[in-house]
Order: sequence, then structure tokens, then C-alpha cells
Amino acid sequence: MEYFKANIEKPLEFISGGVFVSDVPWIHATRNVESFEIIIGLNKCLYISQGGTQYEVMPGDVLLLLPDVAHQGYKMCEEGVSFFWFHFLTGADNELLDEHRLIEELAKLNKPDSSQMVSDVYIPLFFKPTRVERANILFKQLQHVVNAHYYTQQAAHYIATSLLIELSEQMIADYYNSTKLSSGDRKISEIIEWIRIHLPEDISVTNVAEKFAYNKDYLSRFFKKKTGFHLQEYIHLMKLSKAKELLTRSNRSIKYISEKVGFNDEKYFMRLFRRYENMTPTEYRQAYYKIHMNNH
Repeated sequence: MEYFKANIEKPLEFISGGVFVSDVPWIHATRNVESFEIIIGLNKCLYISQGGTQYEVMPGDVLLLLPDVAHQGYKMCEEGVSFFWFHFLTGADNELLDEHRLIEELAKLNKPDSSQMVSDVYIPLFFKPTRVERANILFKQLQHVVNAHYYTQQAAHYIATSLLIELSEQMIADYYNSTKLSSGDRKISEIIEWIRIHLPEDISVTNVAEKFAYNKDYLSRFFKKKTGFHLQEYIHLMKLSKAKELLTRSNRSIKYISEKVGFNDEKYFMRLFRRYENMTPTEYRQAYYKIHMNNH
């Protein structure tokens, strides 16, 4: 399996899209185009190959066709075959990853000591998302925007980008819940995801242990073995990572930011920040602004 990685710091460029429905038996033409194409199966089976690999795109399946790679039908499709499709372009910063590289990339997403925003999406060349209806809704919104003749084409670019983000998020979630991971690794992934979602709350090791029905001392040892971090340390680092992002992207007060990352005690938040960062939140913000200004 190969995975497409693309940077979306700027939105991708939507070119065209639509719904294909055939009322007669039909076979896909042979083509080689300069853009990417996403196909989402709706009804019956689409028989299509890409670069010599044959795919059976069933309802709910997602296929990514690559630019400058020949694709064509290899078998007659039944009457009534239908699918969503849209063509798009990305910036120069994209690549194909094998599964080993994907695992390395996904591991970085759960690092608690990075304040960098993730600006990449990961799309398998062929997969079946568990909640494809969410992608279908975005596709319908995309078609509405395109056919409504908005004054700015940017709307289509942003919705198409959102569609790729949705597919990427589902792929990552499905990967962590797949049998490719051991039961222990899947449980750690669930815990990490739960922490990420509940980051704005005042969470503790006890909260996590109760949620996942573990003895908290055992859970701490298990988490340390799997991640290299004590669970409480991981929670703190994740919260501080979010706090650093807010410090550098807004002028909100330290009290506001401490509450946004789940610390009701502003002074405790400041002590914790100094312990891990060797500076106060205010000093961190000022240092960032100085570096930012020097880069222009």
C-alpha cells in the first residue's frame, strides 16, 4: 500500500468535479492527466486500473488517481455504476510514502513536546473509510459551491481541501484501530486520542485510569513502556504544547490561555511552564515575537 502525503498550509486547487452515472454497461476510457483525481464509489463496481494495478471500487471505496500515471477501465461495469469524482492540484510539496514511512510520520503526530501545527494530509491510494458519508456530505457541499457561481473560486478550493482533511483524519483513526497494531498499541492510541480531545479539561492520571478501567499505577508503567513518557508528564506536555501555540498565535491573557488548556490555577500553569520551558509564558511569547520579526 502506498500513501499520498501533501502539504495543505495553502489550500489545494480544485479544478473540476461531478457525479458520474451510467445508464448502460460502460468501461472507463484510457487516460493520462496532469492532475490528481479522487473517486468515491456510490453504486455498483467501477473496474479501473492505475499503473498496472487493478482496483474494484465499490460503494464507499475511495481511490486516488495520480497525475501522469495512465489509468483505464479493465472490465465492463454494470449499468447503473456511479461515483463522485473531482480533479485537483497541490503545491510542489507532496510525495508517496510506503507503510514504513507512514508509521514514522504518524508517530510524530503524537509527540507531546512539539508546538508545530500539522500541515499535511495522508491519503491511501485506495481504502474504505469507516465514515465515508462525511466525505460525501463535503462533496455535495463542494458541488453546491461550484454550481452556485460564487464570486470567488476560493470557496471550492477550501471545501476540496476540507474533504482531503476528512479522508486523512479517517485514515489515521482507522489505522490506529486496525489489526495492524497490537492490542496494547491500540489501547495506547485510544488513550492518546482521548487526551487530545479532552485537553481543554482538567484531566489527570486518575481520570484516564477510570475512563479506561485501569489501575492508575499500572497504567502509568504501561504508558511509560509504550511511549517513553510518564502519563502525567505526557498530559502536561500536550497541554503546554497547545499553550505555546496559543501564546504565539494570539494576544490573549496568560489566565485565558491557562484556562483554555485545562488549568484553573494560573499560578500553577506558570510554574509548570517554567519547569518545562525554562522561561515564563510571557517570556516565551516575547521570544517568539522577536524571532518572528527578525525573520522578515
